[in-house]
Amino acid sequence: MTATPLTDTRRLLSAEPMGALPRLSPDSLLALAEDAGLTGRGGAGFPTAIKVRAVTQGRRAPVVVGNAMEGEPLSCKDAVLLTRVPHLVVDGLAIVAGALGAHEAVLAIGPEIDPTAATEAARTRGVEVARLEGGFVTGQESALVNQLDGRPAIPGDPLVRVTTRGVDGRPTLVLNAETLAQLGLIARHGVAWFREAGTPEDPGTSLFSISGAVEQAGVVEAPRGSRLGDVLASAGPVHPVAVLVGGFHGAWLPATALDTRLTSHDLKPYGAAVGAGVLHVLGHDLCPIRMAAGIAGYLADESAAQCGPCINGLPRMADALERLADRVPDPGLPAEIDRMRLLATGRGACAHPDGTARMVASTMRVFADHVSRHLAGHCEVEGGRR
Repeated sequence: MTATPLTDTRRLLSAEPMGALPRLSPDSLLALAEDAGLTGRGGAGFPTAIKVRAVTQGRRAPVVVGNAMEGEPLSCKDAVLLTRVPHLVVDGLAIVAGALGAHEAVLAIGPEIDPTAATEAARTRGVEVARLEGGFVTGQESALVNQLDGRPAIPGDPLVRVTTRGVDGRPTLVLNAETLAQLGLIARHGVAWFREAGTPEDPGTSLFSISGAVEQAGVVEAPRGSRLGDVLASAGPVHPVAVLVGGFHGAWLPATALDTRLTSHDLKPYGAAVGAGVLHVLGHDLCPIRMAAGIAGYLADESAAQCGPCINGLPRMADALERLADRVPDPGLPAEIDRMRLLATGRGACAHPDGTARMVASTMRVFADHVSRHLAGHCEVEGGRR
């Protein structure tokens, strides 16, 4: 997708280079993250302060890693940050590393992002830039640590947190590129400034990658808690039928729900979350079952293949969804899809099966009328009968 900033709120995307970096202690860094209420912008939305506190408990100097792997195919916000304002990400990384007395500060960049501007910015801040192999699960923090240590880029033991044992066996703090950029701004302007945008429960702004049936795909920055339709407006949605919120591991909101605010509370009834800040607009000319089948097949192929749900469950679920997209007149397909979804959920070695199952469940629920027509051998989008 095109990495183009759209007309929008400009906090991150218009930030000037900082000059001298503020010097923070571990306690002052922790207080900034905690008082700001900053949550991760990479997908999970985990409170940043909790991760910072965790790495301060170790006896060895930690490693700080900026995660710009951007393995989500519908996302390009990290690419925009690292080409438009790379200094902001690097400065945030350097500030955090300095506050924690880090042994090493690394900016991990996926193969889809041009590293030129980030490498130049990193050179003056003592930050190492690592170009790594891509893939959907490589941005998961334990998979990222494994790759930095020269091992296969697959998620590690979920019982061993990277904040305890990560890169080179050291406590490791992994923060998304946008999270680091937000921290850089908080360190510069203060907590009160950060909390002027967004809601009291979910302050600040977020970057959203917008794609699909829109006049202009790209990246928009908007206050947290904005209405979905307002965030999409600058991209010019064209006859939207639904919006996939959160990317390939996200969930669908029908076009009737464009007034929904992008908060965890308001998105919860749809099984969605702000996640990685991905908004993909489905137009009237694309079959939602066909699209979901394509996504499910991709996710089955992108698994780490180290647990039963990924090895067996995801391929079978994707195959059943593909058969439904092909309008195979098998009334047992929805039950088979649901059975595989339940078998995959909560049983994986990482969250990949759960995310895939969530997207499939949302598809079957939001597009139930399409499911019925496909079972009857008809698709009004693709036309004709089987």
